[in-house]
Amino acid sequence: MASTAAPYGMRPVQLIGGQPYAGSTRQISIASGYATNIFFGDAVKLVAAGTVEKDTGTNAMTPVGIFMGCSYTDPGLNYKVFKQYWPASTAASDAMAYVCDDPDTVFQIQADDTIAQAGLGANYALVQTAGTTTVGNSKNALDASTAATTNTLPLRVIGFVDGPDSAVGDTYTDVLVKWNVGHQYENAEGV
Repeated sequence: MASTAAPYGMRPVQLIGGQPYAGSTRQISIASGYATNIFFGDAVKLVAAGTVEKDTGTNAMTPVGIFMGCSYTDPGLNYKVFKQYWPASTAASDAMAYVCDDPDTVFQIQADDTIAQAGLGANYALVQTAGTTTVGNSKNALDASTAATTNTLPLRVIGFVDGPDSAVGDTYTDVLVKWNVGHQYENAEGV
């Protein structure tokens, strides 16, 4: 049972139609010197400069996808590195984020409290928490207290993770979510 709060951000697990997530990503530039850490599992958005930044929204977001790591020429080492997270303020003109950007992706995320069966189909906000630089993972969670029909909330619960470590109604329920609203590829106005 998920009785311990151990948030891990959003992990792609499948597509809306049930097909497994096959690991596809798109490379999108990160601006040299971008001053915010981005962790594996964080939501990211496109900005007007044509680069990707962390989407720091909670109740409303405009995501292009989920950050899955990055590559850049390390300014201290002078060779290309591949990292689980983007270290804030890194000076690298070749920085590229690997982004799971399919708007039909289903993600697994841990809630910050119990979600009962009645939470299926409800919309939720995101809890933004600083990730861990030790391993590079996000610590964002689903905000269980925001369950509503509010159509502007960014995430919709479409299923539960059922297994030896997770079940419906656990203290920190692991759920399956999709983007409810705001995905940048489905916004007719663009960036």
